[in-house]
Amino acid sequence: MPLGLDRAPVATILADFHALGINSIRLPFSNEMVHDRRPVPDAAVAANPQLRGKTPLQVLDAVIAATTAEGFAVVLNNHTNTSRWCCGLDGNERWNTSQTTAQREDDWLFMARRYRDDERVVGADLYNEVRRTITDDANWGRGDSHDWWTATQRLGDRILTEANPDLLVIVEGINRQGVPTDITPHWRPTLGPTRTLSHTLVASDKLVHSAHFYGYTGPNHTGATGTGETHDRRYQELSRDELFATLRRQALFVTDDTRRHYTAPVWIGEFGIGADETNPQTRAWFGNFVDHLIANDTDFAYWPLVGFTGHGRWKLLDYDTEGRRSGVLDGDDWRAADWRRLVTAPGLTGPVPAAEHWDMLNLDHADAVQSLRARAAGDWDHGARKGVCPDGQRLVGLAHRDGRGLCTDAGAARLADPAGGATVVTDDRYVKEGDWAGGCTKLQCPRDRFMTGYSVRGQAVSAVLCAAASRALPVTGRTVWFDRGDDRPAGEPGGEFAQGHYKGQCATGEYAAGIAFTGAWAKGKTPDALLCRTP
Repeated sequence: MPLGLDRAPVATILADFHALGINSIRLPFSNEMVHDRRPVPDAAVAANPQLRGKTPLQVLDAVIAATTAEGFAVVLNNHTNTSRWCCGLDGNERWNTSQTTAQREDDWLFMARRYRDDERVVGADLYNEVRRTITDDANWGRGDSHDWWTATQRLGDRILTEANPDLLVIVEGINRQGVPTDITPHWRPTLGPTRTLSHTLVASDKLVHSAHFYGYTGPNHTGATGTGETHDRRYQELSRDELFATLRRQALFVTDDTRRHYTAPVWIGEFGIGADETNPQTRAWFGNFVDHLIANDTDFAYWPLVGFTGHGRWKLLDYDTEGRRSGVLDGDDWRAADWRRLVTAPGLTGPVPAAEHWDMLNLDHADAVQSLRARAAGDWDHGARKGVCPDGQRLVGLAHRDGRGLCTDAGAARLADPAGGATVVTDDRYVKEGDWAGGCTKLQCPRDRFMTGYSVRGQAVSAVLCAAASRALPVTGRTVWFDRGDDRPAGEPGGEFAQGHYKGQCATGEYAAGIAFTGAWAKGKTPDALLCRTP
């Protein structure tokens, strides 16, 4: 449950949040708390007697209601499985270390539905700082029970389709992998893996990525001191230029790199430093980090906002047992100057211009049907792995093997007829304007339709899915071959969506109207060519 309720009234804490100059709160919860039906101890809410006798979840309800009524946005953060603090080997390393994946998903759907009617509950931060257990790492894309990419892709879609379509789905990277000793590999992946495997949600504009940075950790350093410490450099030991380059390499490239399948907003979900910090190097790190946030207009949440005297000096606001406040708003806290320039720096305001979308489809282990319309229509190729672009996008790229695809709305927005249905093509009956891939089987969309999806069985092409266009489409086009090498537009818009495989891609202003393949010896009916047309 939120800290400080034993020291100061909720209204006082929220007034102090206003004085801090913030507009949003990242509010942690544990899965154990969701199911705890015991009343909280009276001492835990001593300064808020109206909360006596309530369960932890009911206390959270009251805090959220008061917070959003004051105009703050709230991001729900599934911080731990159990109601204990993180972040070591504590049973909370992964989202499913101390519980099943199914229970975790059920808990998130429950929480998203519980606050659905409060429009200022804006985000779901799916889990905090995924890291290694004693014996195993979380991974990004292997398709097993420790696959953080699969877990967040599935849960994000479920939240948006079953609980609250308006929530921002916030996905942190993997915080640590490997065994942290000086003789074994270990690293901090953060958001790096998204370069080659990113999320495509059913509402692709709801994805936000998050990263956490503290001076005492590093690109490979866990932050340990003494026992368990390695000789890796910490962030605070990097020069200013090295720090900025590292922040971009590990996280901020996601928002800096435009026209990529991984392009998305990045939110710094945690950063902070102690008021009692005296190390000049560490203080310089904090100032440099604040400079970077300001220069890039990067949104952030500080960790933690509230604590109480005797539990360290990292929080921005302290309340003693009498409710007296101290921190960056009072006295000689050295962080105050950096904090004030951070929250008063001019930033972008007003409506955000619509951006083009680039999204990848990953059929490595399962379907990637990211169209709500296609989901509603049911299984259009039973037993095959299927990929369908989000509604409003079209297929423009395909890999020669393993079934990955690339979708976009760039260059041909509003191409689809919202009232039009879909056509499943499994043979060459619609090839009527000439042989565009001699010697190959060609699955081509009917006239005035374009590809939004495809299916495979193993490596072999099974079918294509074609959507109705909002206008008449041409009957001429060009063939893009990728059976012996890449054929992609200059600059490879969309980015690397099928690392290690040949890829074919239509130009940005084109759409894919068909796939060609051959069952000749050693070919295996894998995609060899695309028919690309300009609308």
